[in-house]
Amino acid sequence: MTLAIFDLDNTLIAGDSDHLWGDFLVERDLVDAKDYKATNDRFYQDYKNGRLDIEAYLSFALRPLAQHALSNLLDWREEFLAEKIAPIMLPAATRLLQKHRDQGHTLMIITATNDFITGPIAEQLGVDHLIATQAEMENERYTGEIEGVPCYREGKVLRLHDWLRQRGESLADSWFYSDSHNDLPLLEQVTHPVVVDPDPVLAQHAREHGWSVMSLRGK
Repeated sequence: MTLAIFDLDNTLIAGDSDHLWGDFLVERDLVDAKDYKATNDRFYQDYKNGRLDIEAYLSFALRPLAQHALSNLLDWREEFLAEKIAPIMLPAATRLLQKHRDQGHTLMIITATNDFITGPIAEQLGVDHLIATQAEMENERYTGEIEGVPCYREGKVLRLHDWLRQRGESLADSWFYSDSHNDLPLLEQVTHPVVVDPDPVLAQHAREHGWSVMSLRGK
């Protein structure tokens, strides 16, 4: 199996779905608008700066899921996908996925963003395998907690190796596409690391190590 792995936010889509979900909640008055937006923006800046406290962030980000019935959340998610995600889908990303599909590669999205948000996006992109931060559910309601290891930085590596071990597979001849220096732990594990519209830290690292650099922001 040749595995082609893709980060989601700011890689396959032209924005951060987790942060946009927070904006959506604010715009719909489903959270305390002023405080929630300020905190959401602060966590996003911490992420970009490479100093995110992932446990604190997930406690914040998953709390709204626990405060509403699943039926309401699913309705809001459909609106969110139409309003926030559809406009940032990238045709070039669709073509890249198809290129790997045509070569018989196994496609995977691996993302720190929780599976409630990213599951339907992966489906829209036609990617069967998704490793995401798992939002815990009990009795058809989200608890506000996570299951297992957060899928972030070294956590992505751990979660991926668990997935591979369960299937008796390896990272031989594997690909990984990402925009973020937070994904360096996984980029350094694969055979073909490719940086996509990278942040400045990752762009410099790519130059120093001779990694491929590409953009999916064109038409």
